[in-house]
Amino acid sequence: MNTKLTIVFFTLVTFLSFSRLNAQITERERPKEWNNLVQGGRFMDRFLPIPTIGNLTKDTWGADDVVPRFVDNGIEDADWSYWGGNSILGDDGNYHLFVCRWAEDSPKGHMQWSESIVVHAVSGTSYGPYKVVETIGPGHNPEVFQLADGRYIIYVIDGHYIADELKGPWIHGKFDFDKRDRRIIEGLSNLSFAQREDGSYLMVCRGGGIWLSKNGLSTYYQVSNERVYPPVDGRFEDPLVWRTNVQYHMIVNDWLGRIAWYLRSKDGISWKVEPGEAYMPGLAKYEDGTVVDWFKYERIKVLQDKYGRATQANFAVIDTIKWDDKSNDNHSSKNITIPLTVGKLLSVQGKNKIDKETKSIRVKVEAEEGFNPQSDIDLSSLRFGASEEVNFGRGAEVIGTENYKGDLIITFGLEHGLTDLNFAGKMLGKTKKGNLLFAYCRLPEINYKEPYLSARKPEFITDENGFVAKVEMQNFGQVASKPSTLKIQYIIDDKTIEIASARIPKIDPFEKMEIKLNVKSVVNGQIEKAIQLISISDGKQQVVYKESSKSKE
Repeated sequence: MNTKLTIVFFTLVTFLSFSRLNAQITERERPKEWNNLVQGGRFMDRFLPIPTIGNLTKDTWGADDVVPRFVDNGIEDADWSYWGGNSILGDDGNYHLFVCRWAEDSPKGHMQWSESIVVHAVSGTSYGPYKVVETIGPGHNPEVFQLADGRYIIYVIDGHYIADELKGPWIHGKFDFDKRDRRIIEGLSNLSFAQREDGSYLMVCRGGGIWLSKNGLSTYYQVSNERVYPPVDGRFEDPLVWRTNVQYHMIVNDWLGRIAWYLRSKDGISWKVEPGEAYMPGLAKYEDGTVVDWFKYERIKVLQDKYGRATQANFAVIDTIKWDDKSNDNHSSKNITIPLTVGKLLSVQGKNKIDKETKSIRVKVEAEEGFNPQSDIDLSSLRFGASEEVNFGRGAEVIGTENYKGDLIITFGLEHGLTDLNFAGKMLGKTKKGNLLFAYCRLPEINYKEPYLSARKPEFITDENGFVAKVEMQNFGQVASKPSTLKIQYIIDDKTIEIASARIPKIDPFEKMEIKLNVKSVVNGQIEKAIQLISISDGKQQVVYKESSKSKE
């Protein structure tokens, strides 16, 4: 090859590689106020150095940015590319990881992921190394969870496996989904699940729609009218949802921007976006100071303790652009584990509602193994109140303390910032060793188990009563609903026109009921698509169905 041809060839290769890189990266502009977040204001601040298990080695696959590393963290080997997966603690005292993989020498390289196989791996520690003990079957992006009756489910795209025990045998099946006349946002893939207090299950799909099932295996019903993700132009995927003893949590990844967002919720249905990155490249640092720079972090999962608190994150990571991971090359992917700072156990003392007139708040910080609140906390660093305040270094300061058995009761003063818009308080500060300390707590007079009415699209018919609307109403809350009022409204040219209303009796959780409403008037003699249904109970309004003329099935 002559010199000119050589230059042209390498220029073309560089251009194609740069084009592929640009196809997976864009620089997302952060809100300016994020610059004012203090340590602990971002979820990303909770990631800790990775324990140095095994030996640091250069004798392994990977781009220069990920070598040397401790290969015993998570799961990897030269023969397989691993992706996704989460681990849970079994009754045998071991940690069980369900992850998918495909042969590294597959003709399609990383693009072989669509034919991946789910395997079961086991380790004596949560960080690894994990060793494969059985092959489950075909599937991608697995997530394992346990039903209230003790059985285990491994979700995979387009199906699931179920077993009575972690050791199997695993039987393949399919979930049943009912979109309930709503648009499915970006399809039913990359699902994540969280058990509610009553044993029912909440699911979030890739597009950010919320679905609910009575027991986690029965039909999943869509209840959201639109996605719950942050109102930004993100390319969202890989949602993760989990529940603690205080609230629900969600993380969703903007794969193009290579940053993730963190959200919280009282009920798992309505969500509040928190400021700051949940994670982004650059997390993998070992306790000995070694740093590895994985090109992408995806499919985050968390290991939970008995209170539901996240103690560790699992990630699928790759050392290069996915399309550049070829058959029999030096690139591949694996599952890694990163420990997290665990929130402390915190509770408000007293039952009085907290508002702007509240002059002091007493909270109890519980002692746990390895943590003595009476001696380990830097009290001068603490702030308590609304997350909107403490995440930015504001909030109520400590004005007093008292020992209570092995626990510590702390009294905080004014400037807590808590209002009716808050469903949890946050405490943020440091230990005397300078480590991050945080905790969330429930607030008095907040109802954490409420009914949740949701309707299907009205059916308009003519019967002996004239022009009527038939509406199927269902309660997806964890308690029975009170008698309420249902209204049907048009939204036309930004004007709301009520056309029907009726009383709704009490409805038990997951119970269905058909409501008939006499229609008062019809706009232009026909039913328009821009319609919404409102339920009213105790003076509170809730949109139970909404359809826009711009909606697409």
